[in-house]
Amino acid sequence: MVDTSRFELPLISASQAQKHVTVNEALSRLDALVQLCVIDIDQNTPPSTAQEGDVYALGDSPVDEWFEQDLKIALYLNGGWIFMPAHVGMKAYIKALNSIAMFDGSSWIIGAQTLSQNGAGMVQKVVEYDHIISSGATSSILSAIPASSVVVGVTGRVIADVTGSLSGFSLGVTGSINRYGSGLSLATGSWLRGITGAPLTYYSDEDLLLTAENGIFTAGTLRIAVHYWELLLPRV
Repeated sequence: MVDTSRFELPLISASQAQKHVTVNEALSRLDALVQLCVIDIDQNTPPSTAQEGDVYALGDSPVDEWFEQDLKIALYLNGGWIFMPAHVGMKAYIKALNSIAMFDGSSWIIGAQTLSQNGAGMVQKVVEYDHIISSGATSSILSAIPASSVVVGVTGRVIADVTGSLSGFSLGVTGSINRYGSGLSLATGSWLRGITGAPLTYYSDEDLLLTAENGIFTAGTLRIAVHYWELLLPRV
């Protein structure tokens, strides 16, 4: 055996010269794999420039220096790329997406909390919007809630004063305009945390609706985050 069975870490051979080279490479690989943090996932083309220690999770059709290294983890070490296998259940922090993903054997699933052997699972996600409020009695964040999502709640913060003749505002959806809060404050730094009493399923894309109370909006910016679950189908 010249490599370990799981992560293909190089092993020292009997009577090997320059043992430190093998040991240092194994430690470098472990440094990349432990609490795995990658620049991006599902990448097929190597970056034009790379820094020592850069790590990527490859897609299923890599080219150039990554050719035939499908679905492996690529580490830039000593001026070149080395490759390590990804295993089902591995988790990684994805810098480009500011999210955690789990490997299901064929792809990296953002926000996966559970996975079956055929890819069914539950995914926990958050989507965030910086919404510039339009003038009028209401202002909509179009398709803010994704279809087939089970919404746990909505949080937000005012990042530019909400102005106009209003005394406050509510946040909700058509038919329930205060589902995620009412009497909300207007000043920069004010926050909201609207928790759904029981997780609520939206079967199609849904707009979030801001409604002015006792007046109308003129301007302002609100940072909104929708917290939700999705259920993944099993693969064929």
